[in-house]
Amino acid sequence: MSLSQSRRELLERELLSRPVGSLQYMLSRLAGRRQFLPQLAVDGVFGPRTLEAVLLYQREMGLPVTGSVDGRTWEAIRADWLDWEASGGRPRPLRAFPEGDFPSPVEGEGLILPQTMLSVLARRLEGIAPHRADGSQSAPWAENVRWLQKAAGLPQTGVLDRPAWEALSRLYELFVISAPAGPPGFSGGWG
Repeated sequence: MSLSQSRRELLERELLSRPVGSLQYMLSRLAGRRQFLPQLAVDGVFGPRTLEAVLLYQREMGLPVTGSVDGRTWEAIRADWLDWEASGGRPRPLRAFPEGDFPSPVEGEGLILPQTMLSVLARRLEGIAPHRADGSQSAPWAENVRWLQKAAGLPQTGVLDRPAWEALSRLYELFVISAPAGPPGFSGGWG
């Protein structure tokens, strides 16, 4: 058995073990190739957004528009997704925390990524103190989280909770991922 055949079988088992979540994942990845597809949350629930995506995919790809994911629809989506992934597709988004409940409080190694994100933001935004990304719950880290919470209009607890993580993610995307290089002069506070 070749390694690629072994990987393919492993992939097939994974896809079939969580069919709705796998369908949502494939369709959400295909949204980078097929502009008509909406972005989906991979939550394992075949809800209205998933149904909409299936109907749109069936319509646009010339399949019977039933909303049901029969073998033909599954195979079309799977083949399209495999082709998209093989061609490079869009980079896979990073999930920083496990699916499900947000870890609260975030601690230890779970803090290293948020600390690194704040360190990068400190080069572009005023008010963030230099801090090592070491996973510790130090006083400078808590002050930086309070700065973030104040800027986002959140209660200033100094603890990285889900609302603070969402604010940090938005800031990072806005000022690091989407922004040109160079300091934009932001000093905190947005609506």
